[in-house]
Amino acid sequence: MVKERARILVVGGGYVGMYTALRLQRRLKRELDRGEVEITVVTPDPYMTYQPFLPEAAAGAISPRHVVVPLRRVLDRCRVLIGEATAVDHAERTATVTTLATEEEGTGGQRLSYDQLVLAPGSVSRTLPVPGLADHGIGFKTVEEAIGLRNHVIEQMDIASSTRDPAIRDAALTFVFVGGGFAGVEALGELEDMARYAARYYHNVQPEDMKWILVEASDRILPEVGEEMGRYTVTELRRRNIDVRLRTRLESCADRVAVLSDGARFPTRTVVWTAGVKPHPVLAASDLPRNDRGRLRCTPELSVDGATHAWAAGDAAAVPDVTAEEPGRECAPNAQHAVRQAKVLADNIVHTLRGEPLERYEHAYAGSVASLGLHKGVAHVYGRKLKGYPAWFMHRAYHLSRVPTFNRKARVLAEWTLAGLFKREIVSLGSLEHPRAEFELAAGGKPSHDPPHNPKGSS
Repeated sequence: MVKERARILVVGGGYVGMYTALRLQRRLKRELDRGEVEITVVTPDPYMTYQPFLPEAAAGAISPRHVVVPLRRVLDRCRVLIGEATAVDHAERTATVTTLATEEEGTGGQRLSYDQLVLAPGSVSRTLPVPGLADHGIGFKTVEEAIGLRNHVIEQMDIASSTRDPAIRDAALTFVFVGGGFAGVEALGELEDMARYAARYYHNVQPEDMKWILVEASDRILPEVGEEMGRYTVTELRRRNIDVRLRTRLESCADRVAVLSDGARFPTRTVVWTAGVKPHPVLAASDLPRNDRGRLRCTPELSVDGATHAWAAGDAAAVPDVTAEEPGRECAPNAQHAVRQAKVLADNIVHTLRGEPLERYEHAYAGSVASLGLHKGVAHVYGRKLKGYPAWFMHRAYHLSRVPTFNRKARVLAEWTLAGLFKREIVSLGSLEHPRAEFELAAGGKPSHDPPHNPKGSS
């Protein structure tokens, strides 16, 4: 049915990238068997991370390996290339890709040719020129960051328990989270819950000794769940002695002191930055049209506006919301839209190859759910507002249904079941971040605490 060999290049292995490639290999099974189609997925990681589970992974409710889906196993009919797309020349139908091998060889980027391009690189953390942020800030977008933050929080409790210096103890037990969106609020809620539970095993650390501070520049948090549920969330967090500061910005965190725009100063060893995201840099290194926010301008059919054979969805794409009453409104860059857009995008590529008419992406926003810790949550779904245990249960049920593959669903469900029967894990494996330190010391060297050349692998 495909007239000539088609080379499909998918840039990104996140929600859009994985789901698009997965649907393509199902829809084009016969063409793949006959060698008429080739699907290549370029991704910096050999796995797809289900980000809504990162807070629970950080809190120890889910094993980190069950938060990720191995791409080579799922995309068994695709060529998975572990690397980073650094530039796209769509006029020439080529993409420049760097891999670990190209770095070792010193030959520069590898040029891949394609016939159909899917740009789904996702987003990166949006940082501001805050003094000290690059030196002391901790992100919360990857599973490595989530586990590193968990280890860091427990390590700070160990420091506070063993020091005799009240200033060091106070700084170790002060945790500042910047950003009141899903990532910041859920990470704060889960980790505070975990630390409160862990405190019972320390003879001289009480939950009241810890300071948890949430800093948000706007006048509300969790805008996705509505104003009423946002106010409830603030009330619930403050009831747990969490200091929620609205209309406040982080001015500096140099010298391990968080300075806020309202004049408050907090000596702290933990600053978690979750204040938004921005489009991946590869979009700026392409010749494809972008809007004023740096996202690719797309049509309702998910093709890049004005560029044939180029497609985009998710965080990288500005997709018109055809269900909205106001003209010019775009779909929110969240997982709910990304998963559904991937299905339509893959189908439209198949339609293009077979000369069939394209489909439009139409999906009315259903609502949002958020966890605030064990048995605590908020939800605003199809106009209904839930809070407390029902919202927390809906949060788990929804995301269990969304996490890819039956394998991961079964494992996550098993872990939740076992967590209800046994005590919570409070083990810190901080040594994983510097696995060669002890051997270097034993071999007569000096252990290095500098980050390795490859931040996600060994040095």
